[in-house]
Amino acid sequence: MNYPRTEYEMTQEDYDKIIEACSPVPMIMLHIGTPRSQQENANDAWAELGKRMGFDGMTVQPSSKGNLFFTAIPSEPENLRKEREAKEAEENKKKQIEQLKTEILEREEKIKELVG
Repeated sequence: MNYPRTEYEMTQEDYDKIIEACSPVPMIMLHIGTPRSQQENANDAWAELGKRMGFDGMTVQPSSKGNLFFTAIPSEPENLRKEREAKEAEENKKKQIEQLKTEILEREEKIKELVG
């Protein structure tokens, strides 16, 4: 199910956290490895905000209303996700069965042609 894009408004505090997460990361090499990238930090910040506000953090787009506004696709509730996944799995299984039945019939026809 595709949910419609929805407009959201974050708080100034949320906006400040997003801006901070999007800030350049110093390229200081540590003994444990390189620091996380600016993009990874931004993605995590949007994902955390999305979890709290009920949207998919990977679908965020700016709004023309100002810095605190944006659009995103609402998250799918857990119960609906499970129902959808179960339905999709059942549909896939049915498709695979039909595909295999078609392949069997085609191969049986091929055997008949070869046998005579």
